[in-house]
Amino acid sequence: MAEYSSDATPAAEAEVVYPARRQWLIVLGAIIGGLFILAIIALAVYGLLQNGALTAQIRDIFIIFMAFESLLIGVALIILIIQIASLINLLQNEIRPILEATSETVNTLRGTTEFLSESLVEPVIKLNSYLAGLRRIFGLFGMKKRK
Repeated sequence: MAEYSSDATPAAEAEVVYPARRQWLIVLGAIIGGLFILAIIALAVYGLLQNGALTAQIRDIFIIFMAFESLLIGVALIILIIQIASLINLLQNEIRPILEATSETVNTLRGTTEFLSESLVEPVIKLNSYLAGLRRIFGLFGMKKRK
């Protein structure tokens, strides 16, 4: 028999799970988990049917537990509503003014660039075009610089 050699360690090879096998393991785990839950429910029903007084006590404890859980959920919802209200307040009173100031700054910057374009860049471009025209005229009359 030929030995299989690999650069990977045995632990790394054990971690490699192919997608089909992985899906099969997930399905198998779900089936086993479902059967386990069904077995627990069946045992609980059987145990509760044996003793009526015990069943009444467990029912009462479960009702108290559910009332307490409902109370906790209500408190969590109230906290959530307060947090959402504070977020809306933050957006309206803090973020909106920042955005408005940023928009105003961008508009000011746009005006500044237009002013610089008209006041500085256009005259320089016109001067360069006049100088290029003069060079061409001097070149036509033979008064061009020789290198």
